[in-house]
Amino acid sequence: MISRTEKEFEMNEGNAALAISALKDLLGDRLSTGESIREIHGRDEAYSEPALPDAVAFPESTQEVSQIMKICSQNQVPVVPFGIGTSLEGHIIPIHGGISVDTSRMNKVIQIHESDLDAVVQPGVSRMQLNDELRATGLMFTVDPGADATIGGMTATRASGTNTVRYGTMRENVLALEVVLPDGTIINTGSRARKSSSGYDLTHLFVGSEGTLGIITEITVRLFGQPDAILAATCAYETVDDAVNSVIMAIQMGLPLARVELLDEMQMKGMNIFNPDLNLPEKPHLFLEFHGSNASVKEQVELFESIGEEFGVSGFEWATKVEDRNRLWTARHNAYYAGKSLRKGCDSVVTDCCVPISALADCIARTKELIDQAGLIAPIVGHVGDGNFHLLILFDPNDPSELVRAKSLASDVNRVALSFGGTVTGEHGVGTGKKIYMLEEHGDAYALMATLKRAIDPENIMNPGKIVEVN
Repeated sequence: MISRTEKEFEMNEGNAALAISALKDLLGDRLSTGESIREIHGRDEAYSEPALPDAVAFPESTQEVSQIMKICSQNQVPVVPFGIGTSLEGHIIPIHGGISVDTSRMNKVIQIHESDLDAVVQPGVSRMQLNDELRATGLMFTVDPGADATIGGMTATRASGTNTVRYGTMRENVLALEVVLPDGTIINTGSRARKSSSGYDLTHLFVGSEGTLGIITEITVRLFGQPDAILAATCAYETVDDAVNSVIMAIQMGLPLARVELLDEMQMKGMNIFNPDLNLPEKPHLFLEFHGSNASVKEQVELFESIGEEFGVSGFEWATKVEDRNRLWTARHNAYYAGKSLRKGCDSVVTDCCVPISALADCIARTKELIDQAGLIAPIVGHVGDGNFHLLILFDPNDPSELVRAKSLASDVNRVALSFGGTVTGEHGVGTGKKIYMLEEHGDAYALMATLKRAIDPENIMNPGKIVEVN
């Protein structure tokens, strides 16, 4: 069987009508062709051109997902999985039409194994929902991308976030999966065991596959114990280099930072505009958090303060109360809106990249030079502990030339990251937005990705046009 290429991908309207009719019989009013519902499922939170699906399906079980896939496979109709719509690179936009499969009704926490520190959840469970159910157990799910994303979407995009420096990304926190393949076959990958030498690592093939290989219908995730003590802080530096270098030294000394976020001086200006009560100096800042016992947290804080002093740190502000910590991290999670407050009526191009930590200061310095050359406002936020940073490039939506410059700046920054031995995305994923860089980053390995895609999805119906080019 030969896969359809992107150029050949033309869905037969008759086939779409047949699929929609069959899906209506299966799902009833949980299959929607209403324009408002289709519009919600035709865009994400990034600056990506919208495209409407032909219909939106709302399954409630793995078996229903399997039946949906069988119907779409038989009719060669594209399928695009949808979580909650917080992705940033066009992952969920159905650029070839077809059926958007919304997993929001598959939102049960199936099992919590307290002794084994894991939980089994359906894909529509959000990270905050899971942590609410875990609160009484003394356990927590640690991957925190900021948005209250679904666990299924986080798995599909290999999400990470502010806790990554200590607890890892979804790659490290997914133990096993249930997946429905393009032909409707249901498979299980991995197990609840903490390690295995049994066969190919299929679990992590699907983690980060962005819906191009199948639909994830069940996830077993790793949990951690809630720490006895948590202490958060903000501190200021004169330069981004000083802030980054203090973190590098802390990591090299084995300091177990739980969270460490970099915000440059432009981002801090936006933070103060958006959060008037924050009132922090408009200098590069680190937002920090330490976890552990009372004694160990005290030691971590003292060690970091001594490291910071070597790099001219100032303005330490500590937050021990829950409400103060929540205020701090809410402000950080709202950095997107804070950045946009720097320019009224603006739109934005968002990008991210990731480099070895030792190259981070130089990469950001080069990025700032590119921002100045572009003549645009582009605040920087970074998960500095793992070398990942984000750029919010603001532009006037009524000035086409500014959009061109914004996209050009994003492209230049991604290529700078590659020149430092990094990757064009540490967190946002590929989707359609970063597909153009994949060959440059992966070389001959990119062709192998297409081979895997063809083997699993020979009809190219799973989220076609994303990540790989099928020839």
